[in-house]
Amino acid sequence: MDEQAAGFAAWMTMMRVHQQIQQRVIDLMALHGLTLAQFDVLLRLHYEEGITQQQLADRMLVTKGNMTGLIDRMERQGWVERRADEQDRRSHLLYLTESGRSKIIEILPQHKNQIWDLMNLLSPGQQKNLLELLQQLENLLKTKTEN
Repeated sequence: MDEQAAGFAAWMTMMRVHQQIQQRVIDLMALHGLTLAQFDVLLRLHYEEGITQQQLADRMLVTKGNMTGLIDRMERQGWVERRADEQDRRSHLLYLTESGRSKIIEILPQHKNQIWDLMNLLSPGQQKNLLELLQQLENLLKTKTEN
């Protein structure tokens, strides 16, 4: 197999693995009445409350327009709230409500166990090697994008 074919095969395999893991996560979230995007918002705000919709959209790699609709729906569900930014009256900061906080705290251990079980199909050494290779690729992509 030549270098180009090996690179393409690696990318295809990475995409298939991602899809298989993502489908399992989607199935778990559905049991809790969440979409994958809603879970992502709850998770990100769990770790970083008080960010703007634009910052959240940037982190999730979606448009601000898509984020607005998602946050509108999650606000109606009672999981997220917008608060005026005292530094910039044009912006709103996003926070979890008590209901949103309870939801992510309920789901997070199940999600972590699910990922743990899937990743433990590889040995600890294989997991470390995979992490190192993915980090190298991520860093190279960042460097290439910056140039």
